[in-house]
Amino acid sequence: MPATHHTPDLFALQEIRGPVLRPGEDGYAEEVTGFNLAALHTPDIVVGATGADDVVAALRWASATGTPVAVQATGHGANFPIDHGLLITTSRMTGVTIDPAARTATVAAGAKWRHVLDAAAPHGLAALCGTSTDAGVIGYTLGGGLPVLGRTYGYAADLVRSVQVATPDGMLHETDDRHDPELFWALRGGKGNVGVVTSMVFDLLPVRTLLGGGVYCPGEHAEALLKAWAEWTRRVPEEMCSAYTLLRLPPIPQIPEPLRGGFWARVAVAYTGDPTEGDSLLAPIRAAAPVAVDTVEEMPYAALDRIHLEPQDPLPAREACVLLRDLSPAAVRAFLDQVGPAVPDCPLLMAEIRHMGGALSRPARVADAICARDARYFIDTVGILAAPPAAEAVEQATRSLYAAMAPYSTGHTMVNIHGTPGDETDRARAWTPEVYDRLRHDKARYDPSNLLRFGHAVTPA
Repeated sequence: MPATHHTPDLFALQEIRGPVLRPGEDGYAEEVTGFNLAALHTPDIVVGATGADDVVAALRWASATGTPVAVQATGHGANFPIDHGLLITTSRMTGVTIDPAARTATVAAGAKWRHVLDAAAPHGLAALCGTSTDAGVIGYTLGGGLPVLGRTYGYAADLVRSVQVATPDGMLHETDDRHDPELFWALRGGKGNVGVVTSMVFDLLPVRTLLGGGVYCPGEHAEALLKAWAEWTRRVPEEMCSAYTLLRLPPIPQIPEPLRGGFWARVAVAYTGDPTEGDSLLAPIRAAAPVAVDTVEEMPYAALDRIHLEPQDPLPAREACVLLRDLSPAAVRAFLDQVGPAVPDCPLLMAEIRHMGGALSRPARVADAICARDARYFIDTVGILAAPPAAEAVEQATRSLYAAMAPYSTGHTMVNIHGTPGDETDRARAWTPEVYDRLRHDKARYDPSNLLRFGHAVTPA
């Protein structure tokens, strides 16, 4: 390690194998930049961890010096700036081990879902990832993890078997439902409030292929498609997972023709049953409005990025969400009045309603901190924060939509897609009052000094 890092206050970090960087040093800017470019990170020091030992050493130094700590793998969920303090980046920790006999994956802190899917696919196995395989496994799962196949198999956190985690005192724990079960509970759905996860073991599923893709209609037919989809979701089996999306796509080369630069209403689907039956189930959707593009096909599970076509390049984004009790005609009307074709200057790139229920409504085999099981639908929005006027328009449109949907919501969000966390009352909306109170007591036990205070943090009881 360069001698410039051996100042008295940083001397304890010299045992770290990865880079230890401060502002202005070569590699610092690249190390702190995540996928969401809206969050500009300026920590006092960043540690590029190469393994659990590096994480433990960094936390021991932070605990001894009273330095607040943040963690970043890919930065997809970086909805908040990290200023001052210590940032631990785990992007070098990408190991994935598949046990085909036990049908499990052991995943290091910085692995992406793409790493897991590529390792599991040769064994005919699949992992419960979300709409982008570029996202990090650990941060996604700590927030519960809403999978593409959630209605069929539940939340990603429901399949976690064990977790290796370093608590802020620099102690490394191996935890599961028998060993420190309270810590295990808080880690599955409580986000990163009680420690820094260094690895995780979770179950895989025997899924090789699925029927997936999108049915796209011109945006002027948004209402007809939404009404048909809302009614259709009341009848489909749990094997059918879907989302209704309004997309206002910019005219940039990264977006394929003919979608580029257009306003589209889409129903995206993922079906794990017989492909012929799934195709028949889609008949009411295809008949609801003129179909301009239909990408639904049988595909390898590892190719599920084709379904939602998430952005592949980093961008500055404002994301937000809310859980819905139901999708009544009044809720459909309120949604369309805010982001539908009658609002041609709507600045949101995406406004999506996800169908929930099914396995997402059932309790986990081992209780966890996920609080979205009573929701039947879920709204997620994304706006691109370009110049200041555009950013202000995105913020206004976001607030207006969620205010309009409030009468139909459960009052709660999902922690991974909550958006920029506000005050304690705002952050608490990701959990029920009972779960939030329990998390605060766990926080007091494992992080009494509140070193893990960045982002969606709860305060110690």
